[in-house]
Amino acid sequence: MVFRSLSNGMEAQAAIERCRAFVEDPVLVDEVDRLLSGRTRKIRLRGRLHELYRERTFRQSSKLVRHWMMWIVAIDILGTVLNCTFLPRDVLIAALMPGGMILACALCVVTLYRGDGTMVLKDAGLVGGTFVILCSVALVGVIAGPEYYERYTSIMIFVALTAIVIFSIPTAWTWTIAASAIFILTGVQFGNPVVETASAVATVLIFAAGLAGAVVASQTTAILAQKSFLLSLRDLKHVSDLAVANQRLETLARTDPLTGVANRRWMTERLDALWSGGAAMPGRVAILMCDIDHFKSLNDTLGHMEGDRCLREVANVLTDCIRPTVDHVARYGGEEFLVLLSDVDGFDAMLTAERICRTVEASLLANPGSTVSRYVTVSIGVASATPETALSADSLQRQADEALYRAKAAGRNRVVSFDGAADTARLPLLGLASAG
Repeated sequence: MVFRSLSNGMEAQAAIERCRAFVEDPVLVDEVDRLLSGRTRKIRLRGRLHELYRERTFRQSSKLVRHWMMWIVAIDILGTVLNCTFLPRDVLIAALMPGGMILACALCVVTLYRGDGTMVLKDAGLVGGTFVILCSVALVGVIAGPEYYERYTSIMIFVALTAIVIFSIPTAWTWTIAASAIFILTGVQFGNPVVETASAVATVLIFAAGLAGAVVASQTTAILAQKSFLLSLRDLKHVSDLAVANQRLETLARTDPLTGVANRRWMTERLDALWSGGAAMPGRVAILMCDIDHFKSLNDTLGHMEGDRCLREVANVLTDCIRPTVDHVARYGGEEFLVLLSDVDGFDAMLTAERICRTVEASLLANPGSTVSRYVTVSIGVASATPETALSADSLQRQADEALYRAKAAGRNRVVSFDGAADTARLPLLGLASAG
């Protein structure tokens, strides 16, 4: 029982996921809009939309079919018990065969709707099983004798009416059930020797009108359900569009539109999150403050378009020189970038900064207004912290700013650490400067 519930839940979830996939199809979305823009009574689902609707509603309709069939089984058993009381023994024995057919058909349909199979197969089995049940009910009445014809034809019509109203199947199948019931009723009425022809015709016409009305009502209910389904698809599309729009807004809110890297707001939020609202950093971390040397001269000499191009290229270099998803880079000011390195010591942070500095210069971006080089260069200030130092994010950032100021004062195009004491023995091998 638990396994069946899980299976049904998975099937329902799969149907929902297919809805999400299909609703992204522009052709399907246009078809939904077209159907909803017209009159409700003209709604007809075809093709993929119809398949999607049947898959979406199958779980509920399958449960209704199974419960209805079990109700038929209960009525069949009750009828057999009553027949034992009212019918002669020989007639009762003859009536057991059609009664058993009712039981067998109902259980077969229940089994069919619990197993795998195409919708067409299930619909055909349901209509075929219903036809056999109607025939069996009428046959029991014929076997019981003319005085029981009316009783059993009434039961047959009642069964047909409930089937028409309850079954969520295509309209053609519903009309098939109604036509089958009228056909069987006609045969029983005209085969009853105690019923006059005029009375038989009247009875058939009355019941035919009732069954036709039930089919029309069932069709109207189905159209309203299909419209509700179309509205849910359209709402799902609107929700999807809104989610995409919100995602774009969120991306715009945390991304610098010129360079494509994170903006200052996002980096500030990231630092606050890492430091848990001001507490000491639980792991090793480093901040690099990077500034493009003589950027104003580049703008004045080559124009703002070249300046924008320079910012984008430097941002690309910074992104290429850090570890994806581990480290982060953000444009922090006009020509200033902040790089956040995680799980590094001061020496590793200096290595990364030196690689950035040399890669930017090797990019050969012209800067004729610079007094440092003919090409674009950067100055970088480095500050690192460990759990033992217990520095706040603001303190570490101020240290990186101080190191950047010293790098620019020392001639630019260089990397300076705020405190290089721990790396004094190794840094000279790299030709790196220290603000120590």
